[in-house]
Parts: sequence; C-alpha cells; structure tokens
Amino acid sequence: MSHLVILPFLLPILGGLLLLLPPIQNALIRQRIFAIFTSLLLILVSATLLHTSYTQGTQLYLLGNWQPPFGIVLVADPLAALLVLLTSVLGLAAILFACAGDDETGMYYHTLILLLMAGVNGAFLTGDLFNLFVCFEILLIASYALLVHGGGKQKTQASLHYVILNLVGSSIFLIALGILYGMLGTLNIADMAIKLQHLSHDDQLLVKVAGLLLLVVFGLKSAMLPLHFWLPRTYAAASAPVAAMFAIMTKVGIYSIFRVHTVIFGEQAGELAHIAQFWLWPIAILTLFAGAVGTLASSNLRLLTANMILISVGTLLVGAALGSEQSAGAAFYYLLHTTLVSAAMFLIADMISRQRGKAEDRFVQARQMKQRDLLAGLYFVAAIAMVGMPPLSGFIGKALLLQAADSGASMAWSWSAILLAGLAAIIALSRAGTTLFWRVTSLNEEGEQVPVAKLLAVSLLLICSPLLVIFAGPVTAVTSTAAAVLHDPALSVDALLPALNLSAGGY
Repeated sequence: MSHLVILPFLLPILGGLLLLLPPIQNALIRQRIFAIFTSLLLILVSATLLHTSYTQGTQLYLLGNWQPPFGIVLVADPLAALLVLLTSVLGLAAILFACAGDDETGMYYHTLILLLMAGVNGAFLTGDLFNLFVCFEILLIASYALLVHGGGKQKTQASLHYVILNLVGSSIFLIALGILYGMLGTLNIADMAIKLQHLSHDDQLLVKVAGLLLLVVFGLKSAMLPLHFWLPRTYAAASAPVAAMFAIMTKVGIYSIFRVHTVIFGEQAGELAHIAQFWLWPIAILTLFAGAVGTLASSNLRLLTANMILISVGTLLVGAALGSEQSAGAAFYYLLHTTLVSAAMFLIADMISRQRGKAEDRFVQARQMKQRDLLAGLYFVAAIAMVGMPPLSGFIGKALLLQAADSGASMAWSWSAILLAGLAAIIALSRAGTTLFWRVTSLNEEGEQVPVAKLLAVSLLLICSPLLVIFAGPVTAVTSTAAAVLHDPALSVDALLPALNLSAGGY
C-alpha cells in the first residue's frame, strides 16, 4: 500500500515491456489475455487509490525519499486519482475492442496502448512541471506509433501533421520551463506557488510570459481554438480503438490548465493571479463555435465525433474560465461523461462502417446494415448522452456547469454558447442517424456481424453514462472535493511541502 501512488504509472510500463518478451510476444492470444489482465488490475489499483485519496486526503510518493521540493514527487489528490481511474476504464475498452481483430493489423498494439496509459497516468499524478513534460513525451511517442497502426496514406499524412505540431509544442514547453526555472529556481508546482508571491515586478513579467506560453502548450494538447485544426483529421484517421483512447488525450491538456492556472496562478499569486482568465473566455466561446460548425459540416460519423470532442473541449474551457470551485467541480463531472461517451461513439462508428460496405460511415444512401436495430440502439444512447439530453449524464454535467455561472455576464456568455452548441449537435447527430439508418436500399448481406468483444467494449463505455446518473450524488461529492482541494492552498500547496515547515513560519 505504501507504493500505491506509483502503481498506475509503473504497472502499464512493466506490462507493456513484458508483452515484448518471447513467451508472450509469440502468441497474440497470450498478448490479449495479459493486456486485459493488466488493465483490470490497473482499474482495481486506481479505484483503491481514489478511495484512499478521498477518505484519507492527498497521497504523496517521494521517489528516492527526496523531500519536496527536491526530487521527483507524485501527488494523488482526488482529481488525479479520479482521472487515473477514468484512463484505466478507457484503456480496458480500447483493448477489448481491438481483441476482435484490430490488433492484428500492426505490431505491438497492446504494448503501445499500455505505454500510452502510463504516460497519461504519469501526467495526472506528477507534482512538478518537468516530469509533466516527460510524461507528455511518453504518451506522445506511444500515440505517434498508434496513429499509424495498420498503415495507410491517410493515417501517415495525419500522423505527420500531428508529430510536427507536437514537436513545436514540446519546444515551447521547454522554453517556458527554462524561464520559470530561471526565475523561481524550482519546477515543483507547490513550491512555485509559494515563490511566485515573492517576485519583483520585473521578474513577474517574465513569469507571466512563461505562464501564457504554458497556456499555449496546454491549448495545443487540448485542441482549443485556434490550435484545434489538427484534431478532427487526426482522430478521424486513427483506427477506432486508438481514436477512443485518444479521447483522454485532450483531457490531459484541460487537466494541466486547471492544475497550473489554479494552483500556481490562483488567488494567492498576487499580481499574477488568474493571468489566463482574460484569454480563456474568448477561446472557450470560439472553440464551442468551431466545434458546432464542424459538426454541421461533417461528412462522416468519425469526423462528426471528432468535432463533438471540440464542443466538449470548449465546454470544459468555460468551466475553467468561470474560475470558481463550483465550476471546476462541474467541469470534472462533465469531463468523465464526455470522455467515455465520445470514445463509445468512435467505436460505434467503426461497427457501422463495417456493415455499410463501401459507403462506410459517410452520410450517403447505402445498403441496409445487417444489424441495424442493434447499432441504431447503441447510436441513439450515445447520441442522447453526447448532446446532453436527459436522462443521461451529459444533461447533469451541462446543468451543473450552467448553474456555476452565477453572474449576469458569465451567464449570458456561457448559457448561450453551450446551449447553441448543443443545438448544433442535436441537428448534426439527428441528420447523421437519419441518413445512416433510414436512407437505405436493400439489405447488405456481406456486412460482418458485430463481434462479442466489440459489443462488450461499447457496452462498458455506454453503461457508465446511466451509472454516472444513478450515482450522481457520490460522483459529484468526489468531483466537488477534487475542486475544493485544487482551490485551497492549504491542501494543494502547503500540504505538499512538509519539509518547509510552513505552519511554523513560512518559507
């Protein structure tokens, strides 16, 4: 139990490396069994970590027993633990779906998925910005290989754009880290929050530049406007289980915005407090607008789902722009919902594509699918959840966000933007469903039956939406606690620096 915090990072790395050993590597069945077992074990560990951090408070793991702010520290507060559990569930679904044949189109699929999960979990758990950069690189390297998994011109082209943009983002990230370390002498997030308060006016200007550069980097990762143009093409080009797993990738950027610009540049930062708020409002509204236009202009279901992710990013940025503890808790609930449902829709799009012949998932008239009723039911549930209609979890998430906008100006902007984007999503998904399931000719007898593994993966993701409604009380209690910890310097800063003895006289 003393090593519980590091296990969500360590387990997938060890599992991915063991998959490369000859006894397992030589048999695909063994790879599948081992990957499923590892992901199930990861869910168990993540759930235990979430319960521990929620009931006992934030858990610290000091690698090499170096006391903070020195050395590498992992921080498992309720927010980090909750997102680690989300990643574990998503990873299990991606592995199950691929076991129906997608893992046969290229090498090392299961190893790469596990390494991607390790990078994402590390990004959620790290307590300093340099190791956040390291974890970004781990998940990006795995994502580069997964994007071209199975080959093809479209995947290669999308991968090239994705790699170039992320290399630029990594360069900007390093520049920002260099400025911050030069000014503050530390990259420990909690220690930076304290040292920020003692900067001279001239030094504050440089730190502000670095903070806004970090916003650019996290904006690129989360695909906020105007750094969003890579996402629709990249997600639409990826294979279905990879696209589903990529649904968590944008959330790493969103999480980083919340973590850095609440803990470091929060209320206690003096003149540097809330330096991102001025930019977040217009960016959030424009991202929602871009996502809404993209959904209406989409020519196939995968592209439509990718643009729906843009709408979800804009919605989450509204929660960040509101800047309150209540809005953060609402955003964390909505983040859980949108990640799971978006991933499910990518998987459903693949199953539809395989039963429509040459038409695939394009919005054109085609032959009737062999299992139209089954796929239509899955699509209907996912669509209702994605647009935020009752009684599924999207409605609760959006209602909580709208309720968090308590002033006249914020209500006017957030309500109109979120509701209009939701209306565009309803129109786009209704039109898509009508074309895919009703504009049909003869029955397509050649379409493949939905494999049990794929059905299990989609069901696992979709069942989470009604469960988030049924257990809305406990889930919102966890998300509210996560937001409270993030906004309270005594819990997000002082408690993470025991070596500095802050209560006895400060830094």
